[in-house]
Amino acid sequence: MIDEQQQEQAGLYALGTLSAAEQRAFEDDLRAEAELRELVRSLQRTIDLLALVSPPCSPPRELRDKVLRRIETAQAADIPATERPPEVFPGFRFLDADDREGWKQLPVPGAWIKLLSLERERGYAVLLGKLEAGVRYPAHINAGPEDLYMLTGDLHIGERKLGPGDFHHADAGSHHGVNYSAEGCTLLAVLTTDNPLVEFAMT
Repeated sequence: MIDEQQQEQAGLYALGTLSAAEQRAFEDDLRAEAELRELVRSLQRTIDLLALVSPPCSPPRELRDKVLRRIETAQAADIPATERPPEVFPGFRFLDADDREGWKQLPVPGAWIKLLSLERERGYAVLLGKLEAGVRYPAHINAGPEDLYMLTGDLHIGERKLGPGDFHHADAGSHHGVNYSAEGCTLLAVLTTDNPLVEFAMT
């Protein structure tokens, strides 16, 4: 049975505000108690929904200027497209590497996702994820299984550092501590359609 202290810590864990020592101790409890894992998962889903309905706010000036500089640099390097119409293949869909449409900023400043494809009947979606340099993604419980394949940069998961070409799988119900990227990264993610990130990407 979950006691009052665990309920309080579950809320702080879902918000990512526990100290490193408190987080490690609480995660020991999470591994041992299925009821506690379900409470944290429920709290995290509620936090995700609150973030979706919260009014938008302007990013810090430094972050805004950094993003705008990157956009300007990328635009300056653009090569004019040819006039030849693209070939059409029935049942196929293509997305160019330089296509900037579809990126959505998450409630975590400097974290972005982009929905590439969705298979509702099979229950999975393919997304791109991107973290700016120095961004820390909060600790969370994985609602479903997830597969991550690193494309660029670095991603630190616990004491493990992932780089381009590295792969990571997490089972449903597993818990991630705070993930972070020192240099910034881009990754390919395969998630189940009930994952809050997929729901966010589709809104």
